[in-house]
Amino acid sequence: MRLTQAQTRQFEEQGYLVIPNVLSDDVRLKVIAEYTELLDGLYARWQAEGRVPQTSGDFFEKLLISYKAGCEWFQPMDISLPGSEIAADTPFHIGPAVFDMITDAGLLDMVEDLIGPEITSNPIQHVRLKPPSRTLRNNEPTPHIMVTDWHQDRAVAHAEGDTTQMVTVWVAVTDATTENGCLQVIPGRPQMYPHCPKRQTAIADGFLDMSKAIPLPVPAGGVVIFHPLTPHASLDNVSDRFRWSFDIRYNVTGQATGRSHFPDFAARSKARPETVLTDWQVWRDMWLETRRTSARNAYIPLHRWSSDAPVCA
Repeated sequence: MRLTQAQTRQFEEQGYLVIPNVLSDDVRLKVIAEYTELLDGLYARWQAEGRVPQTSGDFFEKLLISYKAGCEWFQPMDISLPGSEIAADTPFHIGPAVFDMITDAGLLDMVEDLIGPEITSNPIQHVRLKPPSRTLRNNEPTPHIMVTDWHQDRAVAHAEGDTTQMVTVWVAVTDATTENGCLQVIPGRPQMYPHCPKRQTAIADGFLDMSKAIPLPVPAGGVVIFHPLTPHASLDNVSDRFRWSFDIRYNVTGQATGRSHFPDFAARSKARPETVLTDWQVWRDMWLETRRTSARNAYIPLHRWSSDAPVCA
């Protein structure tokens, strides 16, 4: 899918785009099937351990039962290693359907219209499976499954990526609505704001005019694309169903990813097409090697902001 001149102009001026009908049903349903199989395996193990009951429920019912039982499903389903200490057996998920989504031609066409044809798949990427907020534990520590604080994507990368041409593509697997916690943004292209370690890395208090925030609902298969300086957050999920999305990033090949200790790969190249990765298993093996290396070496923090900074007091 190619962007129009009006869309590229909006992106340059406002820092975001909402585009429906980007990901085909075939690609999206394969992702759902891949995750259903993944959860079935996790659920069977937890059931054998006596942690969850037998159920004929669907993917989301199993997910909610598992959450209420205290079973950790976020990291085994995430498409990245965590920001905390990494062990030799830290789980993550890399599969063919996710790879096909990240390298989808229609999605890459839009990215090319914004940053050019030399496209690297950036390793700052996550699955977002957001339960109804009424079901969350009071002491829930995982920010990726609840309301996200206001932040800028440039700020959650290392400083080496501050001049990198990069875009974030937020892919809706299920409908994202104002009721179930869609994204919201403050339009425009500001400077990078100082951030503080809150529940997650978040813009310091007092820097944003919240009256300018606008929600960005998008149907399943649609995407939100935003600039790395665009402030964004998510709304609360006050519905009775999960909201499911992925956020994935791309940058110009050869420029710093902002997370150099995690693996990237060439997703598209006009100049050197032979460098483009087409085998999902190679991608998986890159992450496995990164896990082995990270478990042996000193921990590398993902974020650069300190809680003792004056703006965080």
